[in-house]
Amino acid sequence: MISMNNDKMKPQTNPYLWALVTVISLFFFWGLAISLLDVLNKHFQDILHISKGQSSLVQVAIYGAYFLMALPAGFITKKYSYQRGIQIGLVGYALGAFLFIPAAGFYPFIMALFIMGCGLAIIETSANPYISILGDPSKAVLRLNLAQSFNGLGVVLGPLIGGLFIFQNEASTEESSLHSIKVAYFVIGLLVSLLLLLFCMIKLPKFDLSKEEQEVEAAESLSKGKSLFQRPTFLFAVLAQFFYIGAQASVWGFFINFVSDEFPSISNKSAAYYLTLGMLLYMIGRFLGTFLLKFISPQRLLFLFASLALTSCVAALLATGFIALIALMLCCFSMSIMFPTIFALGLDNLGSLKNKGSSIMIMSIVGGAVFPPIMGTVADMYSIKTSFLIPLCCFLVVIAFAIYVNYNREKYIAFAKTRS
Repeated sequence: MISMNNDKMKPQTNPYLWALVTVISLFFFWGLAISLLDVLNKHFQDILHISKGQSSLVQVAIYGAYFLMALPAGFITKKYSYQRGIQIGLVGYALGAFLFIPAAGFYPFIMALFIMGCGLAIIETSANPYISILGDPSKAVLRLNLAQSFNGLGVVLGPLIGGLFIFQNEASTEESSLHSIKVAYFVIGLLVSLLLLLFCMIKLPKFDLSKEEQEVEAAESLSKGKSLFQRPTFLFAVLAQFFYIGAQASVWGFFINFVSDEFPSISNKSAAYYLTLGMLLYMIGRFLGTFLLKFISPQRLLFLFASLALTSCVAALLATGFIALIALMLCCFSMSIMFPTIFALGLDNLGSLKNKGSSIMIMSIVGGAVFPPIMGTVADMYSIKTSFLIPLCCFLVVIAFAIYVNYNREKYIAFAKTRS
């Protein structure tokens, strides 16, 4: 069995390499969709004259859809296949993008985003666990971080596209501003439709539950008979993911507001480019994190990055000018490895429960719908700077999770050895 796993890890003989590359393309496209929200948030405030609290419905629509669709998505992948889940998710993604065309006001846009979010939830519920089983199980954390690195590339391009097209002329009328949004999402819808066509033409390797169970049989024996709700590491991972996504959505959603308040003379278009720089650091952090995982355990790396995020938030709160801006961009960098690392640590040792565990983990993304409205309300009542206390508190939970997993490192290491 060990020799078979070693064979799989050789690039020249890995039968899953082409599937890995194809599925990784999905990570890019949902990164693009998520980061465009942060441009829409500020743009809707300006052209539709709504408050920061109201504009947070942009995040609520997408992340709320994740909560509602994660379990149905898990049912689809279990009953049919991961590929079918990906196909259905891409249909929802493209449909939501195309619904931007007839939208004529804030709430029709929110409905289009919700439908897009349903598609994204199904894609992510299918792709994340599929990546984790495409190869040597002991390298699942590394594979997820690698795939999420390309998600970071999509995240970088979102604000850049927003700056070039959505904020192209800030003196334009409401009608022309909405038209620029519709054009951007129409192009995205076309690209996603082409990706859907690709996934309808190819055939991804199938993994039935019996195959998956065999691969983690030794790991299951450590906690045989336990349900998901009897596994404290999994439950803590769900909680940590909930708070992390809340922090991420809050920081990104109000990044442009932060820059505009800190530098009143800077245009929204220029502020979007600063967000692009922050996202670039986020992508670099993903690739750097993937490299560092070869030398540092996932839980320790998570602790280091979460501590840096906490420190960056404190600096953004206390500092002013470019020091505060640099601190905020450094916060983007430090968030880079959190989602895939928490996700992979949470799914460890789940065996045949991995599919359901993945769905529940994706449901925790609803944190992105919970915290931005709170942050927006605090910003409306006090200030943008004060509102950054919200993500600061969220990072404390991620740090606590990393400490907990590291405290139980002996069990984790014993588990990893069964998969090497």
